[in-house]
Amino acid sequence: MPTKSHVITKDQSLFSFSELTTYKELFWMLAWRDFKVRYAQTFVGLLWAIIQPSFTILILYVVFGRFANVQTGAIPHIVYSTCGVMAWTYFAYVMTNAGSSIISAQAMVKKIYFPRIIIPLSKAVVGFIDMGITAVILIVLMIFFEVPVSGNIIYLPIFIIGSIVAALSVGVLLSALTIRYRDFQYVIPFAVQLGLYITPTAYPAEFAIQRLPEWATVLYFLNPMAGIVEGYRWAILGTELPHMMSLWSVASMLVILVAALLYFKRIDGKIADYV
Repeated sequence: MPTKSHVITKDQSLFSFSELTTYKELFWMLAWRDFKVRYAQTFVGLLWAIIQPSFTILILYVVFGRFANVQTGAIPHIVYSTCGVMAWTYFAYVMTNAGSSIISAQAMVKKIYFPRIIIPLSKAVVGFIDMGITAVILIVLMIFFEVPVSGNIIYLPIFIIGSIVAALSVGVLLSALTIRYRDFQYVIPFAVQLGLYITPTAYPAEFAIQRLPEWATVLYFLNPMAGIVEGYRWAILGTELPHMMSLWSVASMLVILVAALLYFKRIDGKIADYV
């Protein structure tokens, strides 16, 4: 743990790379603690990481693939939606856990100094467990249904980075807002549930666009994950190129990122008082 000599004064940059690297051991310790706490006292342990996305995929398949009869072309709907869940699961985990992270760590926040932003950032690591397990489920389904991997797979890292940035942008902003306005603790679970359905996780974005008025299409793509989920499917399954309106998702993500960092920096010196 860094000594008092490492404490940064108020005028220095909150998000200095050198400061964050100074506290890298704390970052990994928090990530490892989250992993252990998540599975330590569960009956089936890591199986929860398989059960949760599996049930989500099944529900989406029944609702959209069977009841709504959403057409996904030559790609079986369950494969199509699993690819979307792969992207959404990571985002949902980071958004949920980062949003309430500082409130949950208030005892540590009050006792010692460290860059507070490390707390929500550490949630990004554990989220890869869910993404990785969903990716394994996707691979199994693609083999079973004989769906080939697209040649666009080389671009997948771009969309993975996009999902990390989107998740952390929203997570950091929510973590800062939750400190000031505790009601956000109750809004986050609702937002995650709603987001699963207003994001093209289990249906093509065109399915929503065709049913929305023109002015609402822009609002739809202001969801930063709308374009990213479409990008995942383009890279892995070779679906049509992401809708041009996906650029609104990128713009929205960048605006949220800047807003999150600025607002977090603004209240950083008062976090210990608020919690």
